[in-house]
Amino acid sequence: MSRHALIAGFISVFVCSCVVGADWRLVWSDEFDYNGLPDPNKWTYERGFVRNEELQYYTVGRMENARVENGVLIIEARQEAWPNPEYDPNAPSRQWQRSRRQAEFTSASITTKGKAQWKYGRIEVRAKLPSGLGVWPAIWTLGVNIDRVGWPKCGEIDIMEYVGFEPNTIWANVHMAKYNHMLGTSKGSKIQIPRPYDSFHLYALEWDKEKLRFYIDDKQYFQFDNEHGGVDVWPYDEPHYLLLNLAVGGSWGGQRGVDRSIFPQRFVIDYVRVYQR
Repeated sequence: MSRHALIAGFISVFVCSCVVGADWRLVWSDEFDYNGLPDPNKWTYERGFVRNEELQYYTVGRMENARVENGVLIIEARQEAWPNPEYDPNAPSRQWQRSRRQAEFTSASITTKGKAQWKYGRIEVRAKLPSGLGVWPAIWTLGVNIDRVGWPKCGEIDIMEYVGFEPNTIWANVHMAKYNHMLGTSKGSKIQIPRPYDSFHLYALEWDKEKLRFYIDDKQYFQFDNEHGGVDVWPYDEPHYLLLNLAVGGSWGGQRGVDRSIFPQRFVIDYVRVYQR
């Protein structure tokens, strides 16, 4: 979710069917069939002001922002003041992570970093989205080598992105050294799904050494092919970890403002499953 003001290199939408075949083997899952905080054996947290000049502070281990109840994971964005421990009154405004005395919103971003990682396979997440101006939920992956090579060289796969000012549009995007929003060369596609915040949909990625395929409700709508030009155009032969987050505002989600009257907002996940062949 290293986000973009506009998606460049837009790829035309196409749709075809796919269902999980008998050759796929379930290797990891969270069915959220318990109550409390997300399973610490499977999930960890991002903390603080992380990226994209978003408004929320990501909290850690706080039930109000990330909890499992009634068979689902709830990531909740709340309008509330939260102190910024990194605040520096002398920091210039461009150093936004330090110049803000406090956050106006809280939320959560949970990841499998250091817990689980995969190279190739099928990742699927059944989820119901939040709604309203300013929400920005995402289901995505990053290369585990990010701390060594940085972003975007590590590669990013956005299985699902949604911004509230496009209420019926789901995005899939990829980022790497050659193709990313910083260069205006991002690769991605979108599909129209009426009111994805009213019901659950299945968001999925199928990934092998030749291509990335993106699905919603088992209908493919985007494919990114290996150009065989090295890691700058295909950083996807390294393991990735998964992230689930709900942002507020920011460089993309906040392009048309934030409707503060809509909060709290919930990103609800029924399950996460990872298959490999």
